[in-house]
Amino acid sequence: MIVTTAAEMRRMDALTIEKHGVPGTVLMERAGTGAAEILVDRFPHVRKHGVVVVAGKGNNGGDGFVVARALKKKRVRVDVILAAAAGDVRGDAKAKLHAWRRAGGKVQTVERDRLEPLARALGRAGCVVDALFGTGLGGEITGLPAEVIAMVNAAGLPTVALDVPSGLDSDRGVPLGIAIEAELTIAFAAPKIGTVIMPGARYAGEVAVVDIGLAGEAIVEAAPQTEAVAARDAARLLRPRDPEAHKGTHGHLAVIAGGLGKTGAAILAARAATRAGAGLVTIGCPSGALAIVAGGIVEAMTWPLPDDGTGELAYGDGRAFDHLLAEKRAAVVGPGIGTNPGCEALVRRLVTTRPLPLVLDADALTCLGRIGTGHARPAGGAPLVLTPHPGEMSRLLRGDTATVQADRLAAARKAAAGYDATVVLKGARTIVAAADGRAWINLSGNPGLATGGTGDVLAGIVGSLLAQGYPPDEAATLGVFLHGHAADRIAERQGTIGLVASDLPAELPPAMRDLLRLAAAT
Repeated sequence: MIVTTAAEMRRMDALTIEKHGVPGTVLMERAGTGAAEILVDRFPHVRKHGVVVVAGKGNNGGDGFVVARALKKKRVRVDVILAAAAGDVRGDAKAKLHAWRRAGGKVQTVERDRLEPLARALGRAGCVVDALFGTGLGGEITGLPAEVIAMVNAAGLPTVALDVPSGLDSDRGVPLGIAIEAELTIAFAAPKIGTVIMPGARYAGEVAVVDIGLAGEAIVEAAPQTEAVAARDAARLLRPRDPEAHKGTHGHLAVIAGGLGKTGAAILAARAATRAGAGLVTIGCPSGALAIVAGGIVEAMTWPLPDDGTGELAYGDGRAFDHLLAEKRAAVVGPGIGTNPGCEALVRRLVTTRPLPLVLDADALTCLGRIGTGHARPAGGAPLVLTPHPGEMSRLLRGDTATVQADRLAAARKAAAGYDATVVLKGARTIVAAADGRAWINLSGNPGLATGGTGDVLAGIVGSLLAQGYPPDEAATLGVFLHGHAADRIAERQGTIGLVASDLPAELPPAMRDLLRLAAAT
């Protein structure tokens, strides 16, 4: 499902209007009438209790005037509150304001010291339509708009935002001081990125889409770079098993993980890799931790690696790693290995040579952050997938966590380009970014994943898919969705509190079965 930036949507609108001869007023009419249909279907009680449309002076207000007129035709009582002077309404929005008045509709304006019309309208309405600001909003909300938003939020009524909740940055998903808290956001043509990433998704609520008839050629020419990944999207990626397959068909994954005291990381990653479908898994860990790891999983093989005497990896002459990685299809490196000079030497060698598809996670990312960028993929080098949480991402980018979280999509794209890698920025609504600028926002998962070890499970899933031959962007996107979908299945049975990482691997086969059934049904 395509999701767009404000600039991409403006480009698609402009191309549809200029190259394909569709007037802007027609697009606005389609948007408003489609939104009215969704509103009445979603909130049928408005036929009895009415609606208040809170409009601004721009095009979003114009959409609101169309909604009001369409609702009036359905015999729904509508109060239109304009948070601006009527004379300030311009362009297509002005035409729709006139059309509302010609249909017998009335408009009440509010000012900073005169908000009573809005208070009265909210007091007798069953729903609010937010048509204050669209995607063009830049600076922080202050003054009259801030007071109007605060009053709408305090009213406790179901609120329907048109295209994007007013006050929400439509690209970054962060409130600009204050933002509408919507129960439903009706997106025009495509959801805006800010309504599907966190924290914006909390302000947007449920997101529905109205097809406003943008020209297909306009969408292709504007080339949006971001998609949201729901079940049907992940289902298209998952490959069914060949009836004649054998264990060698599905790849042999190496997992370099599990120093002393962190052996669980290796076991979780390997168990997830086997449950995600890898044909063979071999765990390489420091020799001092080998017995513990071997006793924790019976399906995986083990390989002793040099130990620095404290239970962390030592690099030595590198030959033990050469033997481990020989004839493997992919490798997961990092969970629990430590961050000593030997681990750093291993990471430096792997990212410089890229001998096979790699997933770098946890301690390997800390080592990579020290090494920095500048390791362009060598000729014939294999793909690299990085799976940082926000703190690890801040180290990769030599910045701070707050900056990463302020624009997660930009951070993921920057790291992907800088490290010539596919980057998985973990967190609520995990982001996958490719080095060429494409990105995917994952819609599965829940707060139950906010516990130790779930990242090790994710690394194992992605590594398993790489070993099975999936391209890195597909392995990351599908792996992230499966990880979240497995957690959603568990949460449906037992809730999110108390979900632990070891719950996840066994849930992967039924999660994949869900996707295969969905693919067969569509």
